Amino acid sequence: MAEIFRREAVYLWYYFDMQFRQIAGYWVAGMLLGSGISVFGRERIHGLFAALQGKKLGVLGVIPASLIGIASPLCMYGTIPIAASFSEKGMEDDWLAAFMMGSILLNPQLLFYSAALGVPALLIRFVSCFLCGVVAGLCVRYLYKGKGFFNFSGFKERANRDIDPNPWVRFLKNFGRNSKATALYFLTGVMLSALFQRYVPQEAFAKLFSGNKGFGVLMAATIGVPLYVCGGGTIPLLQTWLQKGMSMGSAASFMITGPATKITNLGALKMVLGIKHYLLYLLFALLFAFTSGLAVDLW
Repeated sequence: MAEIFRREAVYLWYYFDMQFRQIAGYWVAGMLLGSGISVFGRERIHGLFAALQGKKLGVLGVIPASLIGIASPLCMYGTIPIAASFSEKGMEDDWLAAFMMGSILLNPQLLFYSAALGVPALLIRFVSCFLCGVVAGLCVRYLYKGKGFFNFSGFKERANRDIDPNPWVRFLKNFGRNSKATALYFLTGVMLSALFQRYVPQEAFAKLFSGNKGFGVLMAATIGVPLYVCGGGTIPLLQTWLQKGMSMGSAASFMITGPATKITNLGALKMVLGIKHYLLYLLFALLFAFTSGLAVDLW
């Protein structure tokens, strides 16, 4: 029995070490990028969004709004007060919806992590998240024009935690917080990937996720709801799944429903949407994930 445990431990360490070596560089570089943008570029990014208000872009405003949401380094609890301040200044709900949806699905740090999945997956993630933000903005514009979609009452912009006068000290502190917040999830993701590679037969996985692509996309959209906790933690799993036969459409579906239904994001959104709009948001996220996954596989 002891020999069996020792052998399995060696196998698991082999898979863990191999996966860690493949991913760790992207994880560290992503944190460096995220911290750099948070300290040196956040105000400029949000200034760009505020500057949109003076331009008569109309419906086209959802395009830059979604892009700026993706570029924002803030989590949803930081994004909502920013959106609330813009709403107070008269910004339309459709632009805010595009901005918030883009921010929910992607950020510079997660985008860099995703480079570990390869260029096709990286581009698909960026384009699908960007389009999700645009479509969310269009839905709010044409279905809720004049009705009001958000309720930001009681929200104020949070005080900046990076207050040290030395910007490089702020950068190091931000990097430390990023490391502390993501390390456990990242290592857990690598361990789950090692367990998956060791104990899940490739044939069974291929049958589940690539035998029937429509069903595979649906399954990926579904498991994204309970499984997604941290973006960095899911990259090792996605890398393994893609190697084992998961279709790119299924991966795209997972990469949308995961962050869209992440428990911390849902908790923040429920406060500003109300129960009816909250349920509509969930339905929209699942439908968009499923249709975009199918579109990727057909393409």
